[in-house]
Amino acid sequence: MKASELRGKDQAALQKELADLLKAQFGLRMQVATQQLSNTSQLKKVRRDIARVKTVMNQKEAK
Repeated sequence: MKASELRGKDQAALQKELADLLKAQFGLRMQVATQQLSNTSQLKKVRRDIARVKTVMNQKEAK
């Protein structure tokens, strides 16, 4: 996911995207805890996507 894609979305869509990413992050954390996750780089990608969404949301609020 790119920041330019996120900037085209409205605030409600960003909220939904953030909620989806947080659920995905929780699921991945549970898989890590139970040693079921083989590709641990997914956790890093989701964490960075969450940061991107929050950054774009903050930028939109500032305008």
